[in-house]
Amino acid sequence: MQTSTRNRLLLTRSLAAVWHPCTQMKQHEQLPLIPVARAAGCWLYDFDGRRYFDAVSSWWVNLFGHGNAHINAALRDQLDTLEHAMLAGFTHEPVVELSERLSALTGGKLGHCFYGSDGASATEIALKMSFHYWRNTGRPAKTNFVSLAGSYHGETLGALSITDVALFKDTYAPLLRASTQVQSPDWRLAEAGESPADYARRAAQALQRHLEQHHATTAALIVEPLVQGATGMAMYDAAYLREARALCDRHQVHLIADEIMTGFGRTGTFFAHEQAGIVPDFLCLSKGITGGYLPLSVVMTRDDIYQAFYDDSVTRGFLHSHSYTGNALACRAAVATLEIFEQNQILTKNRQTAAALTCAAEGIARHPRVSHFRNSGMIWAFEVDGSDASFARDFHQRALDKELLLRPIGNTVYFMPPYVINDEEIALLTARTLALIDA
Repeated sequence: MQTSTRNRLLLTRSLAAVWHPCTQMKQHEQLPLIPVARAAGCWLYDFDGRRYFDAVSSWWVNLFGHGNAHINAALRDQLDTLEHAMLAGFTHEPVVELSERLSALTGGKLGHCFYGSDGASATEIALKMSFHYWRNTGRPAKTNFVSLAGSYHGETLGALSITDVALFKDTYAPLLRASTQVQSPDWRLAEAGESPADYARRAAQALQRHLEQHHATTAALIVEPLVQGATGMAMYDAAYLREARALCDRHQVHLIADEIMTGFGRTGTFFAHEQAGIVPDFLCLSKGITGGYLPLSVVMTRDDIYQAFYDDSVTRGFLHSHSYTGNALACRAAVATLEIFEQNQILTKNRQTAAALTCAAEGIARHPRVSHFRNSGMIWAFEVDGSDASFARDFHQRALDKELLLRPIGNTVYFMPPYVINDEEIALLTARTLALIDA
């Protein structure tokens, strides 16, 4: 395949100057980077006009397609008003409106918003808030955290301490605080004849045993509600969240819902925890919050937790910040994203889209090499059996040749497309993926 001079020049400059994330840079000697010239809808285009269907929403962030007209217009308007002002001692309309809208989406139960820049930052904020709350309320021994086996919560040191994906964690283990991982409710681990709900309740018994012994020193349990992403799209029944909420209440342990990936409609409801009929003590949001436009994250919490920090003493306040906290442009993009949900009945449309894609993927689900085909809202995943260690890299590369951006996790292939995917694109994605499996 011929590559233009402009493509080659950008590749050379990028490899010389840019250290790319989660990447062994030496591999790009054989696997060239894809220079993106522009994007529209679900498609990315290089400088030669070749296109790639963004089946992973550019690392799970893009909700309404690239170049969304409504978000574009909101950002243009905001640029003429205020691009950024420090949030320490100042405030502005986009951050206030966003906070009010997010609070309303929880029925006012999580009424206080603290802003960060990305998902890992949100995790760090929630961990620090939980620890500091217990300190402020006379329980300083509650310093430990619990997460699920296979969990992923980010790659900063605090977030990595509660992550359980060896690829990310093992190298940095000497720098990390110890944490405890309890049995995952991933329904693929259920015994023959055991329902996902029954297995979820059985997994919760492991959490119960741990909290019975260690609740006095445990600050919080953190979970990815319904879908554990980076461990391979492990899906589980909402019964686990109900059991976890009851256990955390019983033992005075905070429940942190990491909805960085599962929030904003990805699992079929606006927040995944809604399917369990529970409310967490802390809710971490990022990725889709700005529709895939700008870095932003938020931690939402209850008023009684907020009140534990409200004091004349500065040291009892929550001492965390970064320079771009509550950036006006990012907040305006987030408000525009919420407006799209409200004005276009997105959750209802997503149910129709999900049904259509699941139907179109029947050939994949029945393929003899495919196991555990599963779906949660606008997320699909399956394992390709008999794969070797190079499967993820090779499948990704072959998918690019078929105009598909897919990034398997081990032998798990997943779809997480923008919500604007249409019937023609559904047919293309499923048919070409099936051809890749056949190959």
